[in-house]
Amino acid sequence: MTKSSGKAPFKKSAAKKAESAARDRMPIKAGIQPAVPIAGEQIDLFSDGACDTQAGHGGWACILRFGERELVLSGNEENTTNNRMELRGLLEGLKSLKRPCQVRVITDSQYLRKAFTDGWILNWQRNGWKTASKEPVKNQELWEELIEQAKIHALTFIWVKGHAGHGENERVDVLAVQERKKLRAG
Repeated sequence: MTKSSGKAPFKKSAAKKAESAARDRMPIKAGIQPAVPIAGEQIDLFSDGACDTQAGHGGWACILRFGERELVLSGNEENTTNNRMELRGLLEGLKSLKRPCQVRVITDSQYLRKAFTDGWILNWQRNGWKTASKEPVKNQELWEELIEQAKIHALTFIWVKGHAGHGENERVDVLAVQERKKLRAG
């Protein structure tokens, strides 16, 4: 083993993992959050999307959990993308809430999480819905709907690795794939 910093490589990796985990549990960036702190119920929202990129068949799913109660939602779209389905899963879950809540979003989508936690959405808005490379932001209309929902609910994001045995993440993945396959059968 070579030493360049005097520390074992695995310690650096562990520190980065801890930093990432802490960032995942931080509230989303200011400017997207509700103006008034939310004192509503704590909801866990697990969401996922799936897409057959060749055929454009996609499915989304979410599980909302409040205490012992659970609501499962899912659906599908044609001519879509995986990222669009990831967004749709979260959006439909948030839209189903009847009043402002504290929502912990558990997702395997870094794209979805980082858009909120790393301020991508704020940058896109400032840049007229253009990416850093000056390309139009894809799925702008869904992002705008998500922003409106994020102004109602206090969101925090927790990233989990996909297909790694997380129970609810596996469930929403299976549901999203089932929805996608319904389009192929039809």
